Amino acid sequence: MKRLSVIFRAMCLVAVACLNANFAHAQDIGLSSGGLLGSDQQAQAMTSQSDEANPSDTPPRADWDSGTYGPVDPRAQAMVDPDTLPPFGENLFTGGFRGMMADGLNPEYLIKPGDQITIRVWGGVEIDRVLAVDAQGNIFLPRIGPLQVQGISNAQLNSRVRGAIQSVYPENVSVYTNLQGVQPVGVFVTGYVMNPGRYSGTPNDSVLYFLDQAGGIDQALGSYRQVVIKRGNQVINVVDLYHFLIDGDIARPQFRDGDTIVVEERGPAISVVGDVQKNYRYELVGEALTGQDVINLARLKSGVSHVLLRGSRPSGPISRYLPLAEFRGAEVRRGDEVLFSADQRDETIVVQVEGSYYGPSRYALPRDARLGEFLNAVSVPQGMTSYQDVSIRRISVAEQQASSLKDSLRRLETTYLGYPARTAKEGEIQVRQAELIERFVQKASQVKPTGRLVVARDGNVADIRLQDGDIVTIPENTDSILLSGEVIIPQAMVYTQGMSALDYIQQAGGFTPRADEDQVLVVHRNGAVLHADQTRMRAGDEIIVLPAAPTSNIELASAITQILFQVAVATRVALDL
Repeated sequence: MKRLSVIFRAMCLVAVACLNANFAHAQDIGLSSGGLLGSDQQAQAMTSQSDEANPSDTPPRADWDSGTYGPVDPRAQAMVDPDTLPPFGENLFTGGFRGMMADGLNPEYLIKPGDQITIRVWGGVEIDRVLAVDAQGNIFLPRIGPLQVQGISNAQLNSRVRGAIQSVYPENVSVYTNLQGVQPVGVFVTGYVMNPGRYSGTPNDSVLYFLDQAGGIDQALGSYRQVVIKRGNQVINVVDLYHFLIDGDIARPQFRDGDTIVVEERGPAISVVGDVQKNYRYELVGEALTGQDVINLARLKSGVSHVLLRGSRPSGPISRYLPLAEFRGAEVRRGDEVLFSADQRDETIVVQVEGSYYGPSRYALPRDARLGEFLNAVSVPQGMTSYQDVSIRRISVAEQQASSLKDSLRRLETTYLGYPARTAKEGEIQVRQAELIERFVQKASQVKPTGRLVVARDGNVADIRLQDGDIVTIPENTDSILLSGEVIIPQAMVYTQGMSALDYIQQAGGFTPRADEDQVLVVHRNGAVLHADQTRMRAGDEIIVLPAAPTSNIELASAITQILFQVAVATRVALDL
C-alpha cells in the first residue's frame, strides 16, 4: 500500500502541476488589456483569411450580416423523421377514462325508448308509478293516455308531463317526475385502435370512454384528429382530439345502441423539436398549416427567438432559418421539420457574492464583465476579509466534475466487475469485491460537486470573464483549522503558526483505524486542494483525511483511492466507506 500511495501521489503532483499551468495561462489572458489580438489586428487577420478563401470573383457562401443563419448544430444535421417521434397526445389514454361509467342523468340527456321514469301526482288525482318509455317513444299515463317523450331532454321532462296531466285535471294537481335510469348501449369501436370490439356504456358516455376501453389509439397508425362516429351509414360527428388536448373541448354526442366509432388512418404529420416542452409528431388536417398554427400546437420554452424550417417542395428541398415573428406567416407542409431555438443571448448576466462583503448579494452585470472590475465594485469589511483567497462556484465546472466522476465510476465497474472466476475461492473473493464496488459506486453517485474554480494563488487573482450564475466567494479572515474525515475527533482548532497537518491530527486524537495516512488533504480558502506534504498550513484551512480502500486488491484499491481524491476535490468531503 505504501508503494501504491507513492505512485498515486506522484500522479496527483502531475495533475496539480497541470492545474497550476492552466491557472497561470488564465491569469495571463485575463489580465491582458488587448486580448490575444488587438481589435484592428483581429479584423485584419480575419479579412485576410476571408480574402484567401473567397477570391474577388467568387461570391460569399452566405450573407453573415443578415441575421438569418443560425449556429451549426452537428446533432441537427439530419432531418428528424416524424415517424421517429411520439404523437402529440401519446399519454391521453393513461388517464383512466374507462374507470367509471356515466349515469346519464344530466339535464341535457335526451330520453329514448327503454328509459325508466318515476311519476308522482297528488291533489285532484293521484298517480305513483314507474313507467318505461316504449318502442314508440311514449309513456302511458293512467286515466290520460300515451304521451310522447322520446327526444326531449331530461330538463324538459317534468314540464311535458305536467302539461299533459293539467290538460285533463286543470286544478289542484301537483306533478313530480324523475328519470330513474337509462338503458345501457353497446358501441362498436374499430379502425386504428389497439383492441377493436363492442363495448358497453351509457348514451351519455364520452367518446374517450369507449376509445379507452378499446386500448386507445394506435400511436403509429391511428389519427387523433379524425375520429368518426357513425349511426348506420350516416356520419353524425367527427371528433378532433387536439381540441380536447389543447383547450379541453370535445363533442358530446348521445350514443345509441349499435353506433360505431371509427379511428381513421393517421394523416400527414410534421416534426416539432428543439426548445419545446417535448418533441412531438403533430398531425395535420389537410396538407399544410401556418407557422402560427404550429406555435399554437407546440408548447414553447421561454426565450425562443428563431425557427429552423426544413422540408421538401416540388422545386426541391428547403432550409430556412427565420425569426419567430416571421415564421408565424410561413407555410408548413407535410413531412417538414420545425426546430424552435432560443438563439438570442441576453446581454446581462447575474452574479452572486457570498462570504465577507457589504451590500447586495446579487448583481446584474454586462455579459463581458470580468472578475477584477466586479471585485473592485464590492465593498468588504476592512481587515476582516481575505480577498486574496477569492474563488468562484460555477455551474459549468460542477457539471464537468459530475461528468468526470460518472465516467470514473463507470470505468471502475467495467474494469472490475464481470471477470470469470477460475476457482471457488476466487469466486468468493470476486463476490465480496463486487459488493464493495456496488456500495462504493452507490455512495459516490450521490455526491454533488460544488464546481469550485480556483482563481487566486500566491496573492494574485486571475481576471477571468464571469459567467451567468457564478457565485463569487470572498472568505472572511479566520483563526481556525477544521479537521474532518478519518480522524478520531473531527473538530475545529485554533490555528498555530508553524504546526503541520499531522500536528493538528495528533491533537485531534490521531487517525482512525480506517484512515489512509498517506492521503491527508489540505483545502485552502481559495478552493485549492493539495496533499498535506505539498503545502504549508494557513489560517482557515481544512484538513481532510481520506479512508483507506477496504480491499487487498492493489489495482482496485488504487482506483478507489483515486476516485476518493476526485470526490474530495469536487465536494470538500471525505466519502465514508
